[in-house]
Amino acid sequence: MERSNEWGKRMGDIHIMKTTGILRNVDELGRFVLPSELRQTLNINIKDSLEFFIKGNEIVLQKYEPTCIFCGNANDIIFYKNKKVCLECSDQLILQN
Repeated sequence: MERSNEWGKRMGDIHIMKTTGILRNVDELGRFVLPSELRQTLNINIKDSLEFFIKGNEIVLQKYEPTCIFCGNANDIIFYKNKKVCLECSDQLILQN
């Protein structure tokens, strides 16, 4: 099944979403297949984690990238007591103590 249209301006923030023309059905266990074209385009590999967000009545999927709980930086992440912290914030915490 294919569908083509574009979503235009939204109230509040402005964003444009372009449909891919790809539709998938959800099976009885709530699963669906993410097409290989999208996985390749978004660099989503087997066993990668995806985050789900709710935005109004939309479901947004995003490849999970660990970020620092303090600044949101995604580079040089370490885990401290099961929390993600970048090295820069880690250094600042050490200096404060």
